[in-house]
Amino acid sequence: MKTILKLFALFAITACSKLDVVGNDSIRAFNDLLESAPELVGDFTWLPNVANYPEESAWYINAPDGSARLILGKNAKQLPSNNVHIFVMLQFDSAPFVAAGLNSDLLPENFTLYKYSDSIVIGISFESDQSDITTPLSMYQHIVRLKRSAIGYHGQMDHYGINLGNGNMFEWAKNLATNDKDIVFVLDPAPFIAAGTDPAKIEGWTFAKVTVDDENGKPVQVDKILKPFNLK
Repeated sequence: MKTILKLFALFAITACSKLDVVGNDSIRAFNDLLESAPELVGDFTWLPNVANYPEESAWYINAPDGSARLILGKNAKQLPSNNVHIFVMLQFDSAPFVAAGLNSDLLPENFTLYKYSDSIVIGISFESDQSDITTPLSMYQHIVRLKRSAIGYHGQMDHYGINLGNGNMFEWAKNLATNDKDIVFVLDPAPFIAAGTDPAKIEGWTFAKVTVDDENGKPVQVDKILKPFNLK
C-alpha cells in the first residue's frame, strides 16, 4: 500500500510539473536570455571577508550599463541540516539613490548596503538538499522546482519574472525577438521614499505606474522604480 501511495505521489508531482506552462516556459525563456547575451553573464565573486561563497557557486546577469545585476548562487558550505544555502539577489549602484536623497541608515534590515562597492543588495534565500548546481540555467531550474511561488508571468509586459520579495523583481521577455524591454530590474519605491529618496530624481531609473494583476486577477496600477534594457 505504501509503495502504491509513493508511486501515486510521484505521478502527481510529474503530471503537475508537465502542466506548469509558466514555470516550464520561463526556463526556456531564461535560457534564451543567457544565450542571447553571453557577454553579460559570468561568475560572481564576493570580496574576501564579505561572505563565504566560492566563485564557481554564483553567477550574475549584468545590466548592459553595469549599474545593476541579478545574482544567482549557492553556498557550497553545508548548513547544520546538511542542506545548502540558495540565494537570488539584485545588486545595484547606490550612488543615484543617495544623490536623490536616500539616507541608507533608514532602509529596512533586508536591504544591505555594501560600502566597499557602493551598492545595495536585496533578495531572497532558502535551503536546498541539492548541491550539484553547476550553471546559471541549472540554478534557475532548481529555483523553479523549489521556489515555484517566486516565479510569475507579467501579462501586460509579456515577461517572466523572479519575485525577490516586497515588490522587488527581475523580469525578462518571454520572446526576446518581439519585446523592446528584454530585461527589467524592478524595485518597490516605498522603502526608498521612507528613507528620504525622491524616486523621480534617481538617475538611470524610471519612476512609473505599472499595470499588474491583483490577487483576484484584475488589472491594477502600482508605483515601481524601473531599469529596463533592450538587448537587441
